[in-house]
Amino acid sequence: MAHTKMLEAYPKDLGNIDKEKLAECIAACFECAQVCTACADACLSEDMVADLTKCIRTDLDCADICVATGNALSRHTGYDANVTRTLLEACATTCKACGDECESHADMHEHCRICAEVCRRCEQACRDLLTNLR
Repeated sequence: MAHTKMLEAYPKDLGNIDKEKLAECIAACFECAQVCTACADACLSEDMVADLTKCIRTDLDCADICVATGNALSRHTGYDANVTRTLLEACATTCKACGDECESHADMHEHCRICAEVCRRCEQACRDLLTNLR
């Protein structure tokens, strides 16, 4: 995994953070952003697009927050645990909301089912990393 290699290549000590959980969370954030973007686009192609307005909005909010979180987790110089904690909490909360919304459409739309699963994984990765922060 490229994220793990980059963490290993960082020239300074990253402290006590679990590098594997950090790499998994970064990867989960970027995967979730891509899948949420694709789900929003797929929703726009559905015949009943008006019924999916909230889903589209939630997908796009989740994608934006996941990108911001993944980017911030990729930077280590001048690390601030409070900022990181806040981002992870926001990302987990947004992924839960998006997962719940997509899950409510999953029986009719495969893209929503897939998105809900990916959101749940990202939410869990954020929560796992949160338990490791000091």
